[in-house]
Amino acid sequence: MSYYVVGGTFKDTSFEEFEDESKKEKYGPFKTFEDAKQLWEKISWENVDNCNIRYIILPHK
Repeated sequence: MSYYVVGGTFKDTSFEEFEDESKKEKYGPFKTFEDAKQLWEKISWENVDNCNIRYIILPHK
């Protein structure tokens, strides 16, 4: 199994629709969850002051 970190800037804090779909971000694949989590923590902390930015880790088979 591999993992991806995906996210970006959303229109609001419901996190249902991206502000600009063409700017959606996707990183990976990562071999382990821990590798993906390291990047997730880095980019999440870089954007901690913007409540409309969100990243998640998704598994991929």
